[in-house]
Amino acid sequence: MSSATKSLIILAAGGTGGHLFPAQALGEVLIARGHRVHLMTDERVRDYGRSFPAEETHIVQSASPSLRRPSSLLKLFWGYRTAKAILKREQPAVVVGFGGYPSFPPIYAAASLGIPTVVHEANSVLGRANKMLAKKVDAVAGSFANTIGLPPDAKFEVTGNPVRAVVLAQRAAAYLTIKGQFNLLVFGGSQGAKFFSDFMPQVFAKMPEALRNKIYLTQQCRAEDIERVRAEYMALGMSCDLKAFFIDMPQRIASSNLVIARSGASTIAELGVIGRPAIMVPLPHAIDNDQLRNAESFARAGAGWVCPQAKLKPHDFAAFLERLLADGVGLKKAAESALSHGKPDAAERLADLVEKTITTERL
Repeated sequence: MSSATKSLIILAAGGTGGHLFPAQALGEVLIARGHRVHLMTDERVRDYGRSFPAEETHIVQSASPSLRRPSSLLKLFWGYRTAKAILKREQPAVVVGFGGYPSFPPIYAAASLGIPTVVHEANSVLGRANKMLAKKVDAVAGSFANTIGLPPDAKFEVTGNPVRAVVLAQRAAAYLTIKGQFNLLVFGGSQGAKFFSDFMPQVFAKMPEALRNKIYLTQQCRAEDIERVRAEYMALGMSCDLKAFFIDMPQRIASSNLVIARSGASTIAELGVIGRPAIMVPLPHAIDNDQLRNAESFARAGAGWVCPQAKLKPHDFAAFLERLLADGVGLKKAAESALSHGKPDAAERLADLVEKTITTERL
């Protein structure tokens, strides 16, 4: 699109993987199309944003607003002032937000300056920051057609949840035939890693030894839990690879026969693009039950199973796993269903919407 070529586009996202990964995926596509990209986020970007393809990264203060904590409102105000000054200086063609409170000051400031704005909602429930911004922005993009919490007059378009190039490299990876070894992958962020580190050894202890011997386990654990969990698995005679962080997670997903994980939006998107069945244990007490709704959408497609954490018991879960491990045909069918749920062109579709917003505003 010639009128949008070489535009500066600022992406605003909370500094966690769930917000930064879709923003990174969009950034990769925009740069490939000839645009310049800056990032606005918070200090957590140091942990998750090492590979983010931005010319510049602007750190903006933010916090979850609360009348009980006046300091949080003050942080939001200073974040807004900082973002507004940056936007005046940089003059971007559009600002795109990906949720999380660090995206709120930049999007609000851009709207107040008359700069075109787009927000993307990764989950099936509109997040609190995006919900407050949805009436002010020029377009709302989403991963799910039935996104909950949209204002009636929102200019909404389903794009899917963008995934990074490293995920697309494993797109529709061939499902490995289950022969002698069953590759099981377990991960789930910091809270998920803690739960699975405590729970999964109890599950495997309830399994027959012959079945445990067939499993090659890859599991994400918190650094402080790795040695304890490894000792428990060694006592059970299991083969495992435990790490606090896997830099090659897309390849690990592609090599698995089954995934056990939380159901954050990026996890669901990556499982759908790569095509792997999953047992999903949504983060309990999540705001608006967004992870539960994400998981239910994936399960309705025939791609996985939802297991609420509060109902899990080691013996029952071991029996459930045993049934799945014995059903190679069913797992392969679920992997195919996962692909039907995935949207590998989500970043391209979101980039189209962003460029359309730029062009529309310039007419």
